[in-house]
Amino acid sequence: MNSKIVKKIGIVLRPSTPELKDGYIKMEAIFKNYDIEVMLEQQSAKMIGIAGSDFKEICQECDCLVSFGGDGTLISTVRKSFDFDIPILGVHAGNLGFLADLSLDELDDFVQKIIKHRYRVDERAVLEATVIKNDKEVKYYAFNDIVLTRTRVSNMIHIETLIDSRSFNTYYGDGVIVSTPTGSTAYNLSAGGPVLFPMSNVFALTPICPHSLTQRPIVLPGKFAIEMRTSEERALIIIDGQDMHELELGESVHIKLAAKTVKLIHKEEYNYFDVLKEKLRWGE
Repeated sequence: MNSKIVKKIGIVLRPSTPELKDGYIKMEAIFKNYDIEVMLEQQSAKMIGIAGSDFKEICQECDCLVSFGGDGTLISTVRKSFDFDIPILGVHAGNLGFLADLSLDELDDFVQKIIKHRYRVDERAVLEATVIKNDKEVKYYAFNDIVLTRTRVSNMIHIETLIDSRSFNTYYGDGVIVSTPTGSTAYNLSAGGPVLFPMSNVFALTPICPHSLTQRPIVLPGKFAIEMRTSEERALIIIDGQDMHELELGESVHIKLAAKTVKLIHKEEYNYFDVLKEKLRWGE
């Protein structure tokens, strides 16, 4: 249940997919049929040849956002709208996603439920990374994961890790994935990390191809903060697989769960374990 009345929604389409135009027109018609005003994000609008609105303006004016595409579209929408604290609904354009779990065919029924406040809003943890560069703090937010890795394929990397300012481990290998519960089924899973229940207040550290077989993934409570630094060479910080930044020698990155969460809109009957079972083909 949710008490907020939805009168205006903002839509973001998957980039470089002009064939989503027909789907968007159908989506717009569904919302307008229930007297819900629609604003389309500028880049999405340009892609399908119609007029759109500035993303910031949409976040300020709308009651929620709808991401139409796949999980990647939803992740970039989450990151761009994070400062505005606006709930997001993921509609998939093709295959069921871990995040975009509603199909266009189900949208009409779901909008009727939204009007009757018969939906749920799940709060998901976000990672906040702070790097000190030239005496200035630079902050990054990740919905899935923050990866520290080597800058050159030929080199292994040493990553010294501290937990709450106390020395914890030095990872030696291809790097480390710091994953949110939401991101645990992404790169973290491929690297042998654990699946975390998405609404839990924890994060995981998973080594990538470690040089020592004793290096294992670890799950930490959300109250902890970690610091990572490299002593021998530069490192790359990759945020959600979408942004890349260099960590210079002598610099360190501080990572913790952000104070704010991301709000995802789901059907009342949404069950994470059903999605997990279908996506990972468990029990087949």
